Formats: sequence, structure tokens, C-alpha cells
Amino acid sequence: MILDTNGLSAVADGDAALEPILRKAAEVAVPVIVLGEYRYGIQQSRDRQRYEQWLTETICNYRVLDVDEETANSYATIRTELKRAGTPIPSNDVWIAALCRQHSFSLLSRDRHFDLVRGIERIDWSP
Repeated sequence: MILDTNGLSAVADGDAALEPILRKAAEVAVPVIVLGEYRYGIQQSRDRQRYEQWLTETICNYRVLDVDEETANSYATIRTELKRAGTPIPSNDVWIAALCRQHSFSLLSRDRHFDLVRGIERIDWSP
């Protein structure tokens, strides 16, 4: 399972609804794109020190997914599919979707626009 930025944020905030979902996952991964977005959010936060400490202590529990040539090919394909369908999504999210396809991982995210990407299973924990 891949964590989107809002998924990683919910984990950091101790959202209890995620516990059973994460327990079922054979592996939990964080794309380097999500890590960048999250670190940016930390820099804007009033609780910066707490979140930086949490990330430092926790990131070792996750597999950090880097972008490679295969990811770039998947990115191009997904972006073309979305453009042809007239349903573009944010560029960073196309990279995240490309990693989901590449690694055959589901995605923990509240962002419904991921549902527009074929071959991606989005897991939502919203009530």
C-alpha cells in the first residue's frame, strides 16, 4: 500500500480509523513525491518540531519509493490517458499514480481524483 500525503498526515496525527487498514497491508510505502509534499507541509506548520521528530522516527518503518525510468513511462501513459479523457489531475498525483501502477500497490488517499486513473485501487478511510 502506498500512502498519499493526506494518508501520511493522518498517520502522523494518529487517526485511529487507519489502524485496521494499515494492519492488513503487507507493506506500506511512501513515494518520494509524498515525502517532499509532507516535508513542505511541515515547514509551514506551527507544530513543525513535533512533525519533524515524528517523521525522523517513523520513516524508517516505510519503504520510500523513488522515481525511475519505468515510473516515467507510466507517468507519461497515465497523463496521456487522463488528457484524452478530459480528466487531468495534479502532476504530483500522476507521479504517485504511476508508482502505484508500477509496483501494483493500492493507494491510501482521500483524493477522489485518483479514481479517474485506471488500474489504481484507492482506499478511503472517510466516514
